Amino acid sequence: MNEAALSSPHRRFNPLRGDWVLVSPHRTQRPWQGEVSKTDTSPAVHYDPACYLCPGNTRAGGHQTPSYTSVYVFDNDYAALLPDSPAPPAGDADPLLHAERERGICRVLCFHPDHSLTLSRMPLTAIQQVVEEWIAQSRELGSRPEIGYVQIFENRGAMMGSSNPHPHGQIWAIEHVPDEPAREMNQLAAYHRKHSRCLLCDYLKTELKQRARIVCENDTFVALVPFWAVWPFETLVLCRTHIPSIDAFTPDLTRGLADILQQMTTRYDNLFNTSFPYTMGFHQQPSDGQSHPEWHFHGHFYPPLLRSSTVRKFMVGFEMLGMPQRDITPESAAERLAALPARHYSEPVSPGATHVESGQKRG
Repeated sequence: MNEAALSSPHRRFNPLRGDWVLVSPHRTQRPWQGEVSKTDTSPAVHYDPACYLCPGNTRAGGHQTPSYTSVYVFDNDYAALLPDSPAPPAGDADPLLHAERERGICRVLCFHPDHSLTLSRMPLTAIQQVVEEWIAQSRELGSRPEIGYVQIFENRGAMMGSSNPHPHGQIWAIEHVPDEPAREMNQLAAYHRKHSRCLLCDYLKTELKQRARIVCENDTFVALVPFWAVWPFETLVLCRTHIPSIDAFTPDLTRGLADILQQMTTRYDNLFNTSFPYTMGFHQQPSDGQSHPEWHFHGHFYPPLLRSSTVRKFMVGFEMLGMPQRDITPESAAERLAALPARHYSEPVSPGATHVESGQKRG
């Protein structure tokens, strides 16, 4: 698309979902510019006696959290899924009133014992331990005969509904493939049948050639703002090699994903000098024991902030009733994210100290 087209209202197709997003760049010229960014100046709390995820504390369900020193995983005390859910009654056989059993297991993964940390502030070795645990959990849960899909995700910040600020994420192992990965699977499979190639492999080649939406990268992963992004600073994390799921990771991929997560979350925090909220998760092939050559492991970051640390993007009105819409183009969002420094805004800079510059490839 040329510059004139990019600066005028247009819609973009999302080949991963098979739907569209309306892009309205001219709306950024509106007089209202939102609130001024605010720096998060709250003091760091390394241990909170009231936090049920801090080491040694009692959880909300009455269970004791051990004095863990790295990662810690446990079955959610208030799980949305249960492994022994019974089948619902047959009902009156009306096809419009259909329900099915959904068994599953919900686990919580504490990333670190330090209550004050986030992925952006954790040492790279600690993030690598988180990735290693994701791999182990995906292998274990995915091997169960009743489990059809393993969804790994993190809700960061109260704005995204996180009930606890302690660094943690969730792993839901579910009987059926959920709607979002199922929608992607249909699109990936259709592309593979038509072209005998992977959609995301082809898309990554295009992005690496154009380099208009790349945010950061290393030898194994690339983080970019997708051409069809809906959220203002949404990013897609793509593996450079065709890997179907996290349980197929090599040590290089494990280190590479940890590094790209640190790079990406640091840039998010630096954007508005705040602990950036987001929902982040990974999509991978189903754990049904079948071959899925169409699947390419990838991650999504969906952050809500629009103009500052307090102004968020809302999906309302036309977006709920019509189609998603965004004002800033994916290209301008990527440019802003890529230009941010790789050093976290809260870290003091010593005289004469050097660090990885923004946009630099790290291996």
